[in-house]
Amino acid sequence: MIQRATLKVSGMSCMGCENAIKRVLEQVQGVDEVVASHKNGTVEVTYDADRADPATFKAKIEGLGYQVVQSGRP
Repeated sequence: MIQRATLKVSGMSCMGCENAIKRVLEQVQGVDEVVASHKNGTVEVTYDADRADPATFKAKIEGLGYQVVQSGRP
């Protein structure tokens, strides 16, 4: 089942930050699309819920040194 998660992320300050997050999340099995915005402080992930989950996205983002302050589905 395809779902979308929106995560509020602090610490993103430029397009390089956006690209780093996109690169790491696009490697997660089941992720279809990643849209990161340092201006809005958000990361939107479209994914197959049978193969991926927001907890994994949070762990990957925090592994890069950013902080996920809120996660959920719109």
